[in-house]
Amino acid sequence: MEDAYKQIAPRLRGLRDALDLTVEDLADRAGVTADEVRLYESASVEIPVGYLLKVAQVCQVDLTTLISGDEARLRNYSLVRKGDGLEVARRKSYDYRDLAHKFRGRRMEPFLITVPPKEEKDLSFNHHSGQEFMYILEGRLEVRLDEKSLVLEPGDSLYFDSKTPHALRGLDGRPAVFLDVIL
Repeated sequence: MEDAYKQIAPRLRGLRDALDLTVEDLADRAGVTADEVRLYESASVEIPVGYLLKVAQVCQVDLTTLISGDEARLRNYSLVRKGDGLEVARRKSYDYRDLAHKFRGRRMEPFLITVPPKEEKDLSFNHHSGQEFMYILEGRLEVRLDEKSLVLEPGDSLYFDSKTPHALRGLDGRPAVFLDVIL
């Protein structure tokens, strides 16, 4: 299966072109560098969800459109049954399920995320604009916020500024499953 970012990058480029925005225009509006815009549109690297959220906001499209190429259609509610949700093969290290991909005009992005266990040396830090809320459903999750290490268990929650570099890993040799809401 092709990496998702290789499918998303042309949509990013096409959207920017359709809106008659230069790389510099989009970079300025999204709060990133022109080099980052070029890199994400090149289909050569994974694209951070924070960047996708920012582009969706700037360009006034749903995140679903950028991720899947389909339009969200529902306006009153969107029911996603257990085990469903749009698979977002955005990062190889996590399993993302978009839980509101059918709802048009979302103000938040809820995901069901499964993070596998891994060694401390294999942690990969990420950061993006916005705020994030996590609610742990299964397993134990280590969340690194800069140099701070937090261990969350089922029923625990964490709210943080997503600009803070963060990394995740399941503990005890088991994956951790949690609800993640990005604003």
